[in-house]
Amino acid sequence: MADDTNNSRPAVCMYTKKWCGYCFAARWLLRRQQIDFDDISLDGNPELRSRISQQNGGWPTVSMIFVDGVFVGGFNKLRALRRSGGLRPHGGASQARKPGE
Repeated sequence: MADDTNNSRPAVCMYTKKWCGYCFAARWLLRRQQIDFDDISLDGNPELRSRISQQNGGWPTVSMIFVDGVFVGGFNKLRALRRSGGLRPHGGASQARKPGE
């Protein structure tokens, strides 16, 4: 039987703000699912927020969440991905590719 554990586990990177309720909810969901993630603060960095937004179709809000280097959207999209079985615990988000890498 083939071992596909490394291929089926998403690496998650999300861009957030401290005050954002949806960002809090995304962190909670990922922790509850035991999914490691990189949490990059956009507080005090409007240039980064603008660049990430522009690179992803002008996404207007935070959080901005990437799974395996692919932009999925915000918390609601992350929740839908979890409900569809697209999120599973993995070994670490250090594998997550940040946009532009």
